[in-house]
Amino acid sequence: MRISLRKCVKIAICLFISVFSIILYFHDNFEKSFKTQGQSFGQKQHGVVGPVDQHSDTELSRKQRNAMSVETIKDDEKEKTHKVLPRLKSKNSTTEIDDIFIAVKATKKYHNRRLKLLLDTWIPQAREETYIFTDGDDKLDVPDGHLINTNCSNTHNRIALSCKMAVEYDFFMFTGKRWFCHLDDDTYLNVPGLLKLLQSYNHTDDWYLGRPSLRHPIEVMKRSNPEQKIAFWFATGGAGFCISRSLALKMMPHASGGRFMTTSDMIRLPDDCTVGFIINNLLQKELTVIDRFHSHLEALFLIHNLKEQLTFSYSDNNIVHIDGFSKNQDPTRLYSLHCMLFPTADICDTLRKGHTVA
Repeated sequence: MRISLRKCVKIAICLFISVFSIILYFHDNFEKSFKTQGQSFGQKQHGVVGPVDQHSDTELSRKQRNAMSVETIKDDEKEKTHKVLPRLKSKNSTTEIDDIFIAVKATKKYHNRRLKLLLDTWIPQAREETYIFTDGDDKLDVPDGHLINTNCSNTHNRIALSCKMAVEYDFFMFTGKRWFCHLDDDTYLNVPGLLKLLQSYNHTDDWYLGRPSLRHPIEVMKRSNPEQKIAFWFATGGAGFCISRSLALKMMPHASGGRFMTTSDMIRLPDDCTVGFIINNLLQKELTVIDRFHSHLEALFLIHNLKEQLTFSYSDNNIVHIDGFSKNQDPTRLYSLHCMLFPTADICDTLRKGHTVA
């Protein structure tokens, strides 16, 4: 039986279309498979891990999770924060002041009593680098987006303190800066001294810089085994401490997105203790003791060589011993300290004229 030329052509065309369709089908599936495997491989190569188990987060209320996450930062504040992101530069370049993120933990009821001193003295030297984390809105002389209402409680208990630290950490990670330095609102900072200190450490290595308030590690009972104790060192928040970005990145499974609160709840200790627990116990990284950090938990009147120190605090009966302005003008002695370090500061002229800081 003969097949006409026209039929042969039709058969050939049909076969060609069928074979071409089969090739396309297998090509598309192979390409999808390759991309999926490639993405998975890329994640492993770049250290991207899956979500950390957050089963214990269910113990926290929605309001608490909202308060302690960087997602609570308003959109307009995020846009303002983008304006102060550090410029891109080589990781081997010298650390400058704009590479440092300085977080001040505050509470609204002390804004006038405590923050005014900081705003009069050291904050102007690091105006764009300092962020105030508090529990209420207020009108302060700080750049837009630098007063952060954490929506945390205004009480001074473990939950409130850890809530603020959680927001501080998440906000720091958002900025991309090299160093995270935490201070309380009753702490004076020698800004040039801090910069000089951090320039001697590499932010790409794991550094936890601060000073413990105890002469021995703190101990907590292990909840899974009450007879077993966990010991670790922590840097007291009142004296201030700094964490390199390299180490802050390693803290993420225990601190980011509200996990900090979960960790704090696990050991039943406040913010600075929880930082030490994560770094010294969970990550097995050492605290590098910087003796030039000082809080009111030590005898401040015994400190000498004031120009060499980095931080100072105060309490009603524990202040730095320094000559200067009258006790009526300067009961904390930190105005006198600031004007000894930086005699040309504007506030110093005001005080020298005999005025009392309102």
